Amino acid sequence: MSSINQKIFLAYDIRGIYPKDFNEDAAYKIGRAFVDFLCSKFQIPNSKFKVVVGRDCRLAAPKIFKSFSKGVIDQGANVIDIGKVPVDALYFALHYFKTDASAMITASHNPPEYIGIKMMAKDSKCLCADWGIPQIKELALKNQFIKAKHHGKVIKKDIVPHYLKYILNLEDISSIKPLKVVVDASNGMAGKIVKSLAKKLPIKLTCLYCNQDGSFLNHPSNPLLPESTRDLQKEVIKQKADFGLIYDGDGDRTIFIDEKGQAVSGDMLIILFASYFLKKEQGATIGYNLICSKSVPEIIREMGGKPLRTKTGQSLVKEIAKKHQAIFTGEISGHICFRDTFYVECGGLILLLMLKILSATKTPLSQIINNFKRYYRLGEINFEVKNSQAIIKKIAEIYKDGKQDWLDGLTVDYWSSPAVKGGTSWWFNIRPSNTEPLLRLVIEAENKEKAEEEFKKISRIIKTA
Repeated sequence: MSSINQKIFLAYDIRGIYPKDFNEDAAYKIGRAFVDFLCSKFQIPNSKFKVVVGRDCRLAAPKIFKSFSKGVIDQGANVIDIGKVPVDALYFALHYFKTDASAMITASHNPPEYIGIKMMAKDSKCLCADWGIPQIKELALKNQFIKAKHHGKVIKKDIVPHYLKYILNLEDISSIKPLKVVVDASNGMAGKIVKSLAKKLPIKLTCLYCNQDGSFLNHPSNPLLPESTRDLQKEVIKQKADFGLIYDGDGDRTIFIDEKGQAVSGDMLIILFASYFLKKEQGATIGYNLICSKSVPEIIREMGGKPLRTKTGQSLVKEIAKKHQAIFTGEISGHICFRDTFYVECGGLILLLMLKILSATKTPLSQIINNFKRYYRLGEINFEVKNSQAIIKKIAEIYKDGKQDWLDGLTVDYWSSPAVKGGTSWWFNIRPSNTEPLLRLVIEAENKEKAEEEFKKISRIIKTA
C-alpha cells in the first residue's frame, strides 16, 4: 500500500498542505490512477487518452504539475499543457480541444500553503466523492499499475486567445457604457483574463492585485472573508466606481461590491442575473442552492422562470444544471455556472453580464439589489462539533412540528406550516460540512427579531448537545 495521506481525498477535489499532506509522490500516483480509472470507465485506449492540464500561480503548482503529468504520460496518455490559467479557461479548453478530461493544479480559495487537483471528465462531469475520487484514491493507494507499452507526451498550447474570443461572442458588447469598475484578482489567475477583456471594452478599469503571486501577499484568496474585500470596498468608494468585483485564487468564485462599498449577497446576485436572462428566454430554468433566501424562488417565479432548488456543492450543482438544462445555476458562495459555458463557471462572462445590466439602467446597483430583499436572513454560521449527525437528529426531533426535508442536511420550514399559527414565519437549514468538523446553520425570517430569537434557541441546542 502507498504512503499517500488519505485525508487529501475530499468531496469535490484532492487537496492538502504541501508538502506535509500532498507532495510530488502523491501527485504522480494520482496521475497514473486518473488515467487508469477514466480509460477503463470510458473504454479508451491509454494511448488515445488526452487530458488538458492547467495550474494556478501557487508556489508548489509547477512541482505538482510536473509530477501529475509524469504520472499521466507514464500510463501512456497525453497531456496538453495550457500553463497558468484561471480554472474556467481550463474548462473551456476541455471542450475546445475535445480532450477526454481536464485537471487543474490549484487549491482554489485556500491559504497559500495548500495545493490540490480539480478533475473533470468530458461533458463537464466533475470527479467528486460520488464518482471518480474514491476510485482514484483506491488505485493510487494500491500503487499497482500495469506498465504502459508506450509513454505519452506533453504538448504545450495557448488557450487564452480562443477563450477570450468565445467570451466576447456570448454577449453583444456594443451596448456597454463607459462604466467605472474596480476588480480585485486576489493575486490569483483572474487578472490575466480581466485585463485582456477590458482592452476590448469601453470601461475604465482599476485592477487591484492583478499580478500573480502564489503567496497571496495582499489578502487571503477567499473572497468570502471580510479581510479579503476591505481594500476593494475602499477603492470602489475612492474611485466612485459603479461596482467592484473580487475573484478567488483560481477565478471560479466571485463576489460583487456595490457603489456604496457593500458586498452583494450571492442569492441577490442570482435574482439579478435571473432578471436579465428571463428577458431573453421566458420560462427558463434557474438553479439556486437551498440555503439561498426564500425570495429567490419567489421572484424567479414572478418573473416567469422555473426555480430549481439544489444541494450545495459545485460538482452536484453542475450535474443538476445539465440534467435540467438550466440557463444558469448559482450558489450563495459565489459559484455561478452557465449553460452557454458548458454548465461551468465563467469569470469573464460574470463581468460582462454586470456591465450589460448596469449599462441598461440609470439605477445604481445598491438600489437594484435592495428591491429584491424581502426577508431577514442570517448568513451561514459555523459551529465546531464532533457529533454533527447526532445533533441534527436531536434538532429534527425538537422541530418536528415544522415542514422538514433532507435534501441537504435538515431544512425545517415554518413558513407554510400550520405550526406558525399566525406568528412570524421563518425557516432554517442545518447541515454538516463536507470537509471540516463543522455544522453550518442558516436562518431566515420575516424580520430580524424572529431570526435572532430562533438563532439563540438553536445555538443553545448545538452547544449543549
